[in-house]
Amino acid sequence: MRLRGRKGIRENLEEQVDLVVLEPNQYKGKWSELFGNDHPIFVEFGMGKGQFISQMSYKYPEFNFIGIDMYDELVRRASEKARNAWSQAEVETPPNLKLALANIEQIEDVFDPEELERIYLNFSDPWPKAKHARRRLTHPRFLKKYKELLNTRGQIHFKTDSETLFEFSLNSIADFGLQMTNISLNLHRDGLNEEHVMTEYEQKFMGKGMNIHRVEVVVGEEALREYQQMRLDKYKVRETSETAEDTQE
Repeated sequence: MRLRGRKGIRENLEEQVDLVVLEPNQYKGKWSELFGNDHPIFVEFGMGKGQFISQMSYKYPEFNFIGIDMYDELVRRASEKARNAWSQAEVETPPNLKLALANIEQIEDVFDPEELERIYLNFSDPWPKAKHARRRLTHPRFLKKYKELLNTRGQIHFKTDSETLFEFSLNSIADFGLQMTNISLNLHRDGLNEEHVMTEYEQKFMGKGMNIHRVEVVVGEEALREYQQMRLDKYKVRETSETAEDTQE
């Protein structure tokens, strides 16, 4: 991937010490200290231009957010998106957001085990050739990393426009033994949900009438217990309803 950015990109990023983290490895296990609180940390791997993570940080100030990308220019563009998102509240620097320059291949060098609560994978590179399958961010070798980094309430939220990547991901997640829920083959079938925060790619693909595929993966033990209880409660309601109908007959 080639990006043509402005001259002096690195200098620009170095000046934004309040928002940009150029050496994230030094905060491994210390991200809560950097944020100055113990709020849950949500991370987007491959944030692109940063629209999603910027809007999420503004919409949910009770959580901490980290956007990660390996390209200087994308981190710079994301910093503009972030400051613009918070400007409506007359806030210059988002208090709950950091943008980090890092390669997901070495993401275990950036976070400690159980340091994260949610991982977002939005429109990751599909790497369509079979020989490149290991590079897909939902390949088991990455899922193993995510599972180690997520805490007891940990989840993975994945979105893509690629049907083949989505099929690969569902199989990969199932083979890895993780629980999936809220699987959608057409996320916006019933129209745009105002609560839903979209990425730049998502807006573009929707404009072309393309389907957006989405799945949530329940990873942490506590999150899994809550999910299982929710499912049991749902079945109990359904069972009670069916029993009442049988009685009436």
